[in-house]
Amino acid sequence: MEMEIFLAAPPGLEALLAAEAGEKGFARPVAVPGGVTVQGGWPEVWRTNRELRGAGRVLARIGGFRAFHLAQLDKRARKFAWGDVLRPDVPVRVEASCRGSRIYHAGAAAQRIERAIAEELGAPVAAEAALRVLARIDDNLVTLSVDTSGDLLHRRGHKSFVGKAPMRETLAALFLRACGYDGTEPVLDPMCGSGTFVLEAAEIAATGLAPGRSRHFAYESLASFDATALPALGGGMAPEHLCFGHDRDSGAIAGATANAARAGVGEFTRFTQGAISDLPRPEGPPGLVIVNPPYGTRIGQKKLLYGLYGALGEVLRSRFSGWRVGIVTTEGGLAKATGLSFSDIGPPVPHGSLKIRLYRTEALS
Repeated sequence: MEMEIFLAAPPGLEALLAAEAGEKGFARPVAVPGGVTVQGGWPEVWRTNRELRGAGRVLARIGGFRAFHLAQLDKRARKFAWGDVLRPDVPVRVEASCRGSRIYHAGAAAQRIERAIAEELGAPVAAEAALRVLARIDDNLVTLSVDTSGDLLHRRGHKSFVGKAPMRETLAALFLRACGYDGTEPVLDPMCGSGTFVLEAAEIAATGLAPGRSRHFAYESLASFDATALPALGGGMAPEHLCFGHDRDSGAIAGATANAARAGVGEFTRFTQGAISDLPRPEGPPGLVIVNPPYGTRIGQKKLLYGLYGALGEVLRSRFSGWRVGIVTTEGGLAKATGLSFSDIGPPVPHGSLKIRLYRTEALS
């Protein structure tokens, strides 16, 4: 079954995910608002979930039809081949959205489709069901999709310790890509928290460690799933360079170290505890420093942060010649306080209730 597969991405970073999908061999990746579309069958759906680091969720477009009123929607939903995708023993819920259509009541539309599934297929409908069918009604065209991921894909299944204001793994992977990281150089996060950047970089460097190797996916509950056709995932290889994390909080260092061990990259990572002024330059060739410092949402906090950013910039300029730097922050003024010269400023990207940008430098002189 050839279909369109939609890969959700943070707005502003769609092109980065399209590049990753292309490198992984997925057919015809196209960046669209909020994500990327590729073409493929069910094996490609499984693979996008397991192998893509930047995708937040994978939706399989399973079909569609035109409907100009609820009675027509009901009739055509009953004729849809639900049994090709859904199982009669797996609970399901339907979510609908309407735009520019004669059917304008999303709740009523979802109820009609749920009733069609329940009465024609026999699958139970439950408000808390893990499996979701999505119906988008746009200009009277009903597009049906199934969420094949379940839990958001940044939940890799490795981290039990999570620091304050954590960055999602999917977002960290896309920022690493934006900085040109491909796993062939060392990486250092001087304010690593729970170690998200360090773990993602180490997994990329250890070629063969798929991000979805330790979790389950919603597609495993679909009628189309064939466990015998699912390729085994490799165990990864020892990378040429280590990835480093540093943080002033001893609890963060202990938690990040434990997270790395659970992810299977403990041997490829090193964590040190201390203030920014104690930040050591790793031995070996230069690489990438990438950091997600505190932002501060209150004015008083923000004033205190200028000194922190200034100290970070001073350490990087004095000890990290030859290294590139990527700083993720909400405020251009905070980035400027580092005294670094930025060659590129990325687009604003939603991060909780805030908008963040990636500020990148060339190799420091």
